[in-house]
Amino acid sequence: MMAGPKDQNKSEWIDRIRSGGAIPFLDPGKCSNGWGSPPGDAFMVRGPEYFTTKVKIPGSDYLLKPLGFDWITSSTKIGEILKHPNSRVRKVIENEFPDGDRPFVWAFNLQLPTKDNYSAVAYFTTKEPIAEGSVMDRFLKGDDAFRTSRLKMIANIVNGPWIVRKAVGEQAICIIGRALACKYCVTENFMEVDIDIGSSMVASAIVHLAFGYVTTLTVDMAFLIEGQTESELPEKLLGAFRFSNVDPASARPIEPSSVSGTVSLQKSFPTRLWNSIGQILGSQEDGSTSNSQNSNKLV
Repeated sequence: MMAGPKDQNKSEWIDRIRSGGAIPFLDPGKCSNGWGSPPGDAFMVRGPEYFTTKVKIPGSDYLLKPLGFDWITSSTKIGEILKHPNSRVRKVIENEFPDGDRPFVWAFNLQLPTKDNYSAVAYFTTKEPIAEGSVMDRFLKGDDAFRTSRLKMIANIVNGPWIVRKAVGEQAICIIGRALACKYCVTENFMEVDIDIGSSMVASAIVHLAFGYVTTLTVDMAFLIEGQTESELPEKLLGAFRFSNVDPASARPIEPSSVSGTVSLQKSFPTRLWNSIGQILGSQEDGSTSNSQNSNKLV
């Protein structure tokens, strides 16, 4: 489906992308008003005998390398960023690899339900060609129904006020497409997932609460493809990022004409809203009854 990258050992282009965002790439232990890459073992994933024991294990190395992070704002909702020729990440890669044989880039665009249309966009890349028949390969080649049933997000509040910790839970786990409206944009060398957090009333309320404390929050977010058969276990993390004490004023303004456009979601909003609430409240991952610690998990 896609070619392997051309000499990624020379990572100057990666450094340019990492340093080109509105907030800096820093050590995860010291990334105030910045972003970093937390250790994989900060996240619990399905272990090799999960279907028998329900035991989760700490995550290991990521399948993708952290590439960049954009903290941006616009007068309209920002979507399909990598499809636009003015995308800063796309421009760097096309200039670096003019003859093709480009690295694969995966972007997760978290569209926040705020009046200023903030987006937090994490970019990841891979050093190796994606293995034929692997879970990632099947996800990229599959249809949106497959992707909707598989793409998982794990969120940890590392530091923050009690009220936000209580709202999110110890570790929030979400099959993204079941709870939130997503748009998948795929080309030969790019995959972008635009995640509309405002499409769920529950998720929107949590984000509105957390956004009021964003300058005091440290949050880890990981992405993975859920393992649903024994052969797909243990689960492998695609990638993760940490943002810490982010100042909304540091977001880079983006003109609507500089990205592909907005995602029109209003027509089906009421039905999808109530469906997502039911899924969020009624489908915890292990089928266990909610308790005070995990009652606010997204799945």
